[in-house]
Amino acid sequence: MKILPLHSALERYLQKHRLTRRWQKQLQLFEQNWRHTGLRTEMLEPKELRIYSFRVDLQYRAVFVFADKETVEIIDINNHYE
Repeated sequence: MKILPLHSALERYLQKHRLTRRWQKQLQLFEQNWRHTGLRTEMLEPKELRIYSFRVDLQYRAVFVFADKETVEIIDINNHYE
């Protein structure tokens, strides 16, 4: 699976919230199997939009879409509880 490069604003967000190491670990899991149980991947509502998220850590989630069958774009990283 190909993952498109993160937007610079998302890179800054990871650094600001000290998530870079955790992000790298979760990204490796994601590349191996995007449905890995440790990621807790879920489809967001409304399901017709086919937008998914996976856990970066207990507080933060990454939101992504499939650009095509084999390519993923991370469109946001945010605080899951805000």
